[in-house]
Amino acid sequence: MNNILLVFLGGGLGSVTRYGISEIVRNNFRSSFPVATLFSNIISCIILALAVGVFSEKIGTTSTLRIFIVVGFCGGFSTFSSFSYETVELMRSGNIVIAIINILTSVIVCIGLIYFLTKQSI
Repeated sequence: MNNILLVFLGGGLGSVTRYGISEIVRNNFRSSFPVATLFSNIISCIILALAVGVFSEKIGTTSTLRIFIVVGFCGGFSTFSSFSYETVELMRSGNIVIAIINILTSVIVCIGLIYFLTKQSI
């Protein structure tokens, strides 16, 4: 039950952080490109990579901090569903090139961050 509470609290914090980024971007950027989702996913990937790669020896593989950060916070903060919805909406509105750029940027940058920051070979 303790782990469920950690995921719940981390997920809530991640979701609120995601909402905050959306509001900051909405108030400061005017673009058809889904900047807030991209920023949230990139930041979430950096946090996750640091937690499982750089700091894994310090926080362990089954620690409560890792569950809170990786499963809870990053799970609530990253937003694959929003990414998917926004990409489909770009396609539906005729912004195919922006949709493709969104897909490529998100996938390449986020996977690249995880790959390089975890320093593990595949």
